[in-house]
Amino acid sequence: MKPLEGIRILSLEQYGAGPFATLHLADLGAEVIKIEDPSVRGDVGRHVPPYQAGDTSLFFETFNRNKKSLVLDLNTTEDREVFEDLVRVSDAVFSNLRGDVPEQLGITYGALKHINPAIVCCSLSGYGMTGPRAKDPGYDYMLQALSGWMSLAGDPDGPPTKTGLSLVDFSGGLVASGAILAGVIAARRDGVGMDCDLSLYDTAIGMLTYVATWHLSSGYEPKRTRNSAHPSLVPFQAFQASDGWFVVGCAKEKFWVRLTQAIGRPELSTDPRFDSFVNRNTNSSELLEILDDIFVSRTVGDWVTDLRAATVPCGAVQTVEEALIDTHTIERGLIVETFTPELGTVRSVASAMRVGELPTSHRRAPLLDEHREDILVNVLGYDREKIQKLFEKSVSQKNSSSEVRET
Repeated sequence: MKPLEGIRILSLEQYGAGPFATLHLADLGAEVIKIEDPSVRGDVGRHVPPYQAGDTSLFFETFNRNKKSLVLDLNTTEDREVFEDLVRVSDAVFSNLRGDVPEQLGITYGALKHINPAIVCCSLSGYGMTGPRAKDPGYDYMLQALSGWMSLAGDPDGPPTKTGLSLVDFSGGLVASGAILAGVIAARRDGVGMDCDLSLYDTAIGMLTYVATWHLSSGYEPKRTRNSAHPSLVPFQAFQASDGWFVVGCAKEKFWVRLTQAIGRPELSTDPRFDSFVNRNTNSSELLEILDDIFVSRTVGDWVTDLRAATVPCGAVQTVEEALIDTHTIERGLIVETFTPELGTVRSVASAMRVGELPTSHRRAPLLDEHREDILVNVLGYDREKIQKLFEKSVSQKNSSSEVRET
């Protein structure tokens, strides 16, 4: 059995942050049922270009393997009843909707505890369910701006810069996956569920970590640094070689000593300007000028080979293609494959969560409403007559809605 087999999560998720949270749990064996809204053709991620076909896309496949799909409109009586029946036999209800929507939809603990006292209701919104921005839609780009992240990224003379990936979304997803598991463990122990009010804003502010501590405690004013340099450790940044860029980091004094030996300048380790963390920081301009002149004389490959041999932390600045074909990537099993009728073979990256043996196979992301019969029959135990009545009511409601829109 996989580590999380036996845990069932109902997920009203969309786009990136929410699906990224449950992706890790699904890979580890949790049964993740995506509750998808028929009025918008399911998760918006299904329709993200440029690689899109039918009701799926490579974007959607990235975040939704090993999950199930069930289309429900929680604003209708019949679909609400199905949802509540699922709540009775599930461990958690997860969503990444706007902060005020969970209460409107009735998916908070207060709205569901009479159905299942142990249900865990986890919301990952842009700004949380309280506060002046609770009703604002939250997107990674805006969160990187508001949280101060963009003021830290980029060269000193350049504009504020967003990170190349949606790191607030992905970090928020990881926070949510941990919160869901913590909530389920507590609920199974105590028999009582709870609300988990998480937000991308909280995540982004929390990840300011030591920069925030320095500012709050000592008035530190962060500044953008040249060549992605660490704010206090020198040398710890990108350097230009004769054919590209690589990174060197001396986070311990022993690494500095080894670096000076590897570059043929052992006297620098005892130079009073550079013989300690503090002195290298104080005299960073002089030191970096020396290192720039040395590093540009040879290739990235030459420097990385020599510095790794000397056990100095370093690495080439690789392209995405180079990173994905790196032998370490391959040997760690970080590429997984699935097959979809619409897109063919999909190769994507594995979850970084490793618990016991690595999964040997994965299911593709679900087609829209693909698991309706499986869920209604095998999870809820509905008989054929009840399923047929639900289908007929659903068709009737859709026809009525169409007539109202046309009128």
